[in-house]
Parts: sequence; structure tokens; C-alpha cells
Amino acid sequence: MLKTHTQQDWIDRARETLPGGGLGNFDPSIFIREGKGSRVWDEDGNEYIDYLIGSGPMLLGHGHPEVLEVIFEQLPKGQTFFANNAAAIELAEEIIRAVPCAEQLRYVSSGGEADMYAIRAARAYTGRDKIVKFEGGYHGMSAEAQMSLAPSKMVNFPMAVPDSAGIPQSVADEMLIAPFNDFDYIRSLLAEYGDQIAGLIVEPLQRIIPPEPGFLQLLRDECTKYGIVLIFDEVVTGFRFSYGGAQELYGVSPDLCTLGKIIGGGFPLAATAGRADIMAHFDKASVGSDRWLMQLGTLSGNPVAAVAGLKTMEILRREGQFDKLRANGQRLMDAASAALKEHGIDHRVVGDRTLFEIVFSDAEIRDYRNVLLSDTERASRFNADLRLRGIFKAPGKTYPSLALTEEDFAQTEAAYHAAAKAIVA
Repeated sequence: MLKTHTQQDWIDRARETLPGGGLGNFDPSIFIREGKGSRVWDEDGNEYIDYLIGSGPMLLGHGHPEVLEVIFEQLPKGQTFFANNAAAIELAEEIIRAVPCAEQLRYVSSGGEADMYAIRAARAYTGRDKIVKFEGGYHGMSAEAQMSLAPSKMVNFPMAVPDSAGIPQSVADEMLIAPFNDFDYIRSLLAEYGDQIAGLIVEPLQRIIPPEPGFLQLLRDECTKYGIVLIFDEVVTGFRFSYGGAQELYGVSPDLCTLGKIIGGGFPLAATAGRADIMAHFDKASVGSDRWLMQLGTLSGNPVAAVAGLKTMEILRREGQFDKLRANGQRLMDAASAALKEHGIDHRVVGDRTLFEIVFSDAEIRDYRNVLLSDTERASRFNADLRLRGIFKAPGKTYPSLALTEEDFAQTEAAYHAAAKAIVA
């Protein structure tokens, strides 16, 4: 007789083999067994509506039949080659057609890698060392990215606070940290350090916080003024905000951008893309050995991820897809706000209709410190109650998808009301 394992069995086994008992990504107390459409099931058979969607990639839902079809066609032909393949070139061509700043691209396997190489490319291109990032901005796991991502100690800008052990002080010395959405501060910072700064990296939507009108254009203008490479981290927003990403939606083009999540259709694939003269540093024959930026990766551009990404993007190009995604998000935002208002709970619905979160505060949310000062304990209780009612989401984000059904909306609305009632009891 086949032995079945409970979720607790897997938790116990994970504690023996994995630091902290988890993969480092999400709550280690839950093991997802499978996903289909808008739903996932854990190892005990509990069913959830999925608003985590793999931290963003599964925009079409789990197991989309058209995506599965192209994957099954590719698998017998080979999983990976460490060599050029036609699907990767076709996908690159489509990304370049879609994304305003993209003239060329280089594949990697994760968004964090893409951000790391974008920062390195900015340094190679300019010959400068310093990098500007915004407090609370997430750009992966490189040493530069792990500066002032989630500091609990507030220091004076532009001092960088390491978020991880094992990072040399020399890295912090080359990082300049700024508050998001502060026009005057970024002007003054670039005026002081402009000739030393290689690149400025920013999420066009910082986690869930939208840019103030004109802020991204200010970054564009100031970076042009000082010869700084402007990098948009569009790992999350690319092909989610619109087909051309946040840069298309907001009408501001960076010099480089990073992409991931959706372009791999649920498989490990990401890219650094941008101006051809900057991307030329990945080509030794173009720039010479002294200015060459070495990059390679075993699975970069592998054909299974490429065909899954191509099909996903083909589906997203169909009429009405982004209208539907935004309508789905608006419906969720309205339902959450209505439930909280009914119980007199101070809150802000922060973000974009394609990606948002509830922040328990009556103050305007403009930057990381505003979020930090919100009622995070109440947020934790709200999210925990939603989990009990079959809502699967990250602690700080809600990802709508195109797979949501009327049943999903009805269950989610009821869960919002019940969770709101629970946190005032």
C-alpha cells in the first residue's frame, strides 16, 4: 500500500535538510502539492485561491493548456543545451518589439541575476563605481541589492544599511540610498555625487508603492544630465502592468531594464535588456577584453522556458487581456476596501490594479518608512485569517491573475469581510 505523507511529515523532514526548514522564499509551514487554474492545494488537501501565483509568474494561472502543449512539444526535443536555440531568439525578438528600452538583451535564470548584471553593466559602461538605490527597493540577492532593502534601523540618507551578513563594508561604501518619491532629495544627491555614480536602479512601482506623478521622469532627466545609467527593475512589472511593462504605462524609458517571472511562463528565465551601446559590454569583440562584462549561465535561455514564455506572451497579446487583468484587480481592491470600511478600520489600498496590498494606516504611503510605520501587527492578523479562509497570498502583496473566476471573487469577498470582522473583535 502506497504510504501518504501529511504536511507535518514534510515539515519535519524539511527541518532536517533545509536551514530554517524552508526554501528561503515563503512560509515553511505550508507545502503546495499542486496548482490548477486559480487554485492550489497543500499536502493535506486544503484548497486555496492563489494570489501568490509563484510570486508573480503564473499570470495565466497554473497549468494553462496552451502553455502545457508547447512545453510537451519541446521536452522530447531536449531540456537544455548550453548553446543557442531558436526559441530563445524568437523570445528575444518579441521582448525587443514589446519593451521600449530594449535594443538587445542577455538571458539569465533569475531576476536577481538580471539586476546584478545590470548594475555591473552600468559600471562597465561608465567606468564609475557608485550605485544609487531606494530604501525598501528589492533587486535580488546580490551584495548591492542587499543594502537598505528592509532596514529596521533608520539612518540618515544616503548611508547604506546591509540586510545580510557576509557583505564587505566596501560594498556599502559604494552604495547611495535615497527615499523613494522624494524629488528634492534625489536632485541634491545627484548634484553632489553625479560624476561618481554609474547607475541608478529603481522599481517603477516600488514593491507596492506607486511613483508620484513626474518622479520617474525626474529620474530620467537627472540621469541623462549626469551621464548615469538609469535601470528599471521590471522583473515584477514587465508584461504585468502592460505588454510593454511599466515603462510603457508610465511613458518613461530607462537605459536598461531587467525582466523575469512572466517571460519564462513559470520556468527559470530572466533577462537584462537595454541600449545596444551598453549591452555591447557583454561582447568582448565589440569592447575589448578590458571593458568586457563576462556573463554565462548553464540554463540561460533554455528552450523549455523560452517556449513557455513565448506562448504566455502570445496569449497576453490577445485583445482584452490587460483590461481583464485590471478589472480583476480593481474588483479585489474594491472588495477589500469595502470590507474594512464596514468595520471602521483605517487602511490604504496601495499599488496598481495588477499588484497591490492593504496597508493598515490612515497616512499617505509614499515610501518605505510610511509602510514601516503602519500597523504591521494588524496586517499579520488579517493575512493569517485570510489563509484560514482559503486565501493564499504573500504577507505584503496581492497578485491578481487572469484565471480568477466568479466563484473565486465571491469566496474572496466573503473572506475579506470575515477577516475584517476578526481583527476588530
